[in-house]
Amino acid sequence: MQEEQVILVNEKDEQIGLMPKQEAHEKGVLHRAFSVFIFNDNGELMLQQRALHKYHSPGLWTNTCCSHQRDGETTLEAGKRRLEEEMGFTTDLKVTTTFIYKAPFDNGLTEHELDHIMVGTYNEAPNINLDEVASWKWMPLEKVKEDVINNPDHYTAWFKIIFDKFHENISS
Repeated sequence: MQEEQVILVNEKDEQIGLMPKQEAHEKGVLHRAFSVFIFNDNGELMLQQRALHKYHSPGLWTNTCCSHQRDGETTLEAGKRRLEEEMGFTTDLKVTTTFIYKAPFDNGLTEHELDHIMVGTYNEAPNINLDEVASWKWMPLEKVKEDVINNPDHYTAWFKIIFDKFHENISS
């Protein structure tokens, strides 16, 4: 099986090439990614706990799902695909903003991503893929904000950045 490729981009989000995902994370090369935030009608955010065997950030809490677009795939197509793969459902999504971040990890890998934030609404329980997700929960945004401040090491690096800097772009 061929390793998943990520889309290399410049700071204007223009595609400049492809690279195997692992190599991109080893080299810290800027590539395209996305983060999906799903809310219910009560305004609660669906959080995901990453599977314990993930190669980085295992067991940490984060947004509903995240991943990388595939070559030729739109951001919305990628978000819906990955939401189905990780959380077992699809829903309408909208892109709210993009930002660039760089986060080194203890294992020598670096996330350097141009991240597209998407939001959507869903009111049912997900059917999680245990290969990707250890657990999930609904949580009011104010409680998430408080918990991120009190327990920052329980959350992924990108989630803390998004929650801190782009809070207005993730409300339902």
